[in-house]
Amino acid sequence: MRCQMCGRDLGEDDVYIHNGETLCEDCYIEASHRIRVCDPWGEYSARTFRKMHGLKGDEGLTEIQKRLYNLVCSRKVTREDLQAELGLSPQQLENEIAILRHCQLVKGRREGDKVYIVPWEYTGGDEAPSSEGAQRI
Repeated sequence: MRCQMCGRDLGEDDVYIHNGETLCEDCYIEASHRIRVCDPWGEYSARTFRKMHGLKGDEGLTEIQKRLYNLVCSRKVTREDLQAELGLSPQQLENEIAILRHCQLVKGRREGDKVYIVPWEYTGGDEAPSSEGAQRI
């Protein structure tokens, strides 16, 4: 038997079923621990925590979140750009974006047929996002 996400060979005791898929333990954990992007309580909690602790920009973020946030603040990037540059799985990237979205640091923005991940304050246009975004809440 094989994991349907990563293709790893599985023994009988190493099989997890999630949404009808046969998964290994690592893929099961990744698939079942999704952070919802649209989560009013998550956003409220993150904003309140950051405000209470006086955190601005990339303060208080994990190293990968800091890298992601600073990439977004330096230029317009798509999820695919971020995934390739940071070496994250699609689900890991979505979780990190969701956390930064809850902190009101990044958001998605559709421009034409592409969706870019941009700083929260970004209003559009062809220019690159402002590096000032790295200094704001």
